[in-house]
Amino acid sequence: MKIYLSICLLLFTHLSMAQNLDKMQWFNEPESWEVKDGVLVMNVTPQSDYWRQTHYGFTVDDGPFYYTTKGGEFEVSVKAVGDYQTRYDQMGLMLRIDENRWIKTGIEYVDGVYNFSTVVTDKYSNWSVVKLTEKPEAVWIKAVRKLDAVEIFYSLDGKEYQLSNLVHLDENTPVMVGMMAASPDGNGFKASFEDFEVKHTPDVRRLKWLEENKE
Repeated sequence: MKIYLSICLLLFTHLSMAQNLDKMQWFNEPESWEVKDGVLVMNVTPQSDYWRQTHYGFTVDDGPFYYTTKGGEFEVSVKAVGDYQTRYDQMGLMLRIDENRWIKTGIEYVDGVYNFSTVVTDKYSNWSVVKLTEKPEAVWIKAVRKLDAVEIFYSLDGKEYQLSNLVHLDENTPVMVGMMAASPDGNGFKASFEDFEVKHTPDVRRLKWLEENKE
């Protein structure tokens, strides 16, 4: 009986922590997608991307993005599994204030190499990559929003995380946060997102104020 109750408690805890994907919204909804057993699977829209101006001289804002809106500070994480086909195929997390201020981060396939890639945009896009030694079966991505910054981490086993970027994002502004994919040069690919979760974290400055003003 105790074992049964323990299993039920663990299951309840997992379900209560998981994000309810059915209540999220689409920006640029793809033609084919489904949510089943807490997993989002999409066929990524062909010839889609997010980029603003830098180097290439064009702006595109049409990749599929499944999101919820959060204010304040939070931690978001997801497991990404993709059947990448063509140069620049990509999938991961996105944090977006508007068309001029956003971050996308995850796996990107470039000229036969798999990279952990991050694009930070504040009117103009900036791109950085971490080259991976081989094609990962999956990548775990985590972003932590604190004050005016976002810490970005990745893992190849879901246990040990490596910091890849520390970037600016305007504070005290609601953010659309969720799962993004794009296929700029190709005809799309199958992208699966598992274990998506957004956790509220207390405001750092408020915690400090409370500590300094204890009764």
